[in-house]
Amino acid sequence: MTNYPHLLAPLDLGHITLKNRVLMGSMHTGLEETKDWNRVAEFYAARARGGVGLIVTGGIGPNREGGPLPGAAGMMTDTDVANHRIVTERVHQAGGRIAMQILHAGRYAYSPECVSASPVKSPISPFPPKELDEEGIEKQIADIANSAALAQKAGYDGVEVMGSEGYFLNQFLVTHTNKRTDRWGGAYENRMRLPIEVVKRVRAAVGPDFIIIYRLSMIDLVPNGSTFHEVVQLAQEIEKAGASIINTGIGWHEARVPTIATSVPRRAFAWVTKKLMGKVGIPVITSNRINTPEVAEQVLAEGCADMVSMARPMLADADFVAKAAAGKADRIAPCIACNQACLDHTFGGKISSCLVNPRACYETDLVINPAEVPKTIAVVGAGPAGLSAALTAAERGHKVTLIDKSNRLGGQLNMARQVPGKEEFHGLVDWFEVMVADAGITVKLGVQATVDTLKDFDEVIIATGVVPRDPGIPGQDGANVLSYIDVLADKAPVGERVAIIGAGGIGFDVAEFLVTDHSPTLNLPEWMREWGVTDPEVQRGGLVPDGPQPDAAVRQVTLLQRKSKALGKGLGKTTGWIHRAALKMKDVKMVGGVNYEKIDAAGLHVSFGEARENPTLIAADTIVLCAGQLSERSLADALEAEGVTCHVIGGADVAAELDAKRAIDQGTRLAAAL
Repeated sequence: MTNYPHLLAPLDLGHITLKNRVLMGSMHTGLEETKDWNRVAEFYAARARGGVGLIVTGGIGPNREGGPLPGAAGMMTDTDVANHRIVTERVHQAGGRIAMQILHAGRYAYSPECVSASPVKSPISPFPPKELDEEGIEKQIADIANSAALAQKAGYDGVEVMGSEGYFLNQFLVTHTNKRTDRWGGAYENRMRLPIEVVKRVRAAVGPDFIIIYRLSMIDLVPNGSTFHEVVQLAQEIEKAGASIINTGIGWHEARVPTIATSVPRRAFAWVTKKLMGKVGIPVITSNRINTPEVAEQVLAEGCADMVSMARPMLADADFVAKAAAGKADRIAPCIACNQACLDHTFGGKISSCLVNPRACYETDLVINPAEVPKTIAVVGAGPAGLSAALTAAERGHKVTLIDKSNRLGGQLNMARQVPGKEEFHGLVDWFEVMVADAGITVKLGVQATVDTLKDFDEVIIATGVVPRDPGIPGQDGANVLSYIDVLADKAPVGERVAIIGAGGIGFDVAEFLVTDHSPTLNLPEWMREWGVTDPEVQRGGLVPDGPQPDAAVRQVTLLQRKSKALGKGLGKTTGWIHRAALKMKDVKMVGGVNYEKIDAAGLHVSFGEARENPTLIAADTIVLCAGQLSERSLADALEAEGVTCHVIGGADVAAELDAKRAIDQGTRLAAAL
């Protein structure tokens, strides 16, 4: 008997049966571009061993102009076939199935060679696309069909034709990007001609016994996007053209609505996919912010889809499905949808990984082997760095003692999870607690470690984190001044008018905490209203004409920084705009280039520029200090003074922001090497 009867049920596609309803959705990791095909193969094979029903690769270009970046991975030659065969053979040996995503980026391609329906430049690329003529359109169709045939030759079980997220085929579908008046533009029957023809030609190229997934944009979230009637019409025509499965795409990359960030409610768009159910005869896959087997099971049980796509959760834990099937769901490392190591890396030109699981995409590099000589290891500090070090060391067979002066595990994660929109951090702390107990680690909470209590261990790891930096502002010891620690711990009342000193990640978190008394992330209708999302059956593209309608802020907040550049520039590459937009909607004032002159009962006094001009009072009942952090190294320094060697990791090593990604990676790598 399983807790997930729908999720773990087989799916019959006619010529092939998938062992369960879990699709590992496509992610561009950058691995294919390394040309280390053993590394690529091991990444996918690890997920196949973990029980995924069907894997979809990252986007593979069908030609030079369609690749998202110059030098992007493609499927165009016999050499490509030979390289990809290494991947498919490894996945099949692991008992898995794998499809190759054919991704033509169109105007999203970061290249002067990019092409599209019309020469309408994308806001996320500096290159205006070339408008394709008839011959050019035929070339794109032929190249996509050829890429599918080569994928079949390389041993793939199928292909996914990328028709959503604002990529090439999507660009022909909507008047937002298609200004043509020929047979490929104008009426919707003409605008949908290209994706239909592509699927027909792909099916003709691969024959009947090959999976063709079509990734269809269910809700565009851009002006002049598709209506739901058009979505249904296209889905039905795509089925006739020969697709085996319809997968869900949500929002274009240029959409000003978050779709996969942690502040997006779980299963936020499953209702859109459910509207398509029964209107086509082939299986329908739903996606976006489905990150636990419980949520996935519920989505399927409610008839929202026939299959569930989970991409980033497979980065967080390659054994997601196997653990769910074995009744060990509480051992699944949770995807917290932070984007820090996956999408931020991708758009920064780096190899993707995972904040929670630094082994993701580094399976051949970061190997956890049993220790040749088990040691006694003390880890001081039960934040993300210390926890990852303790768990990895215990996994290797070392005898680990974890010590923290706090009465609970989690360190700074316990502050992060108080911020509206960061509720996923609750699950991360819960997972750490389960794994620490499961690993047999000796835990000493509420204990102050000393040199004497540590000197007899074989190895000592110091992960004591950070302390707030003292900004040295006259009057900062007043009763109206609080540390961010006091605020996020709800230890002190906060007034109606607030000035926040420091606009890094913590400053933004505190601002979000203070402008709302509840979290829209936990209420889907409210979240949709806040971001201006509606049913595409009601409004074209799924956007409310009047735009976002958030609740009013519960406090008047001013966010300040010394640097003169725009606030929030140092936030995540793919999520920073969300935080800035959310605070702007709450009328948070953002002021840069200030000097903090003094604090008094009236509020915060500032001036501007090197000449300290334009003295201004920021009237405030409460001033919150978020002026950075310093490494807490006192215990490490005391150990070294006594000749006790120790390893310093996490915030105790580098205090730049509160970087859980770096902390977990550093803790894991250190413990893997001890």
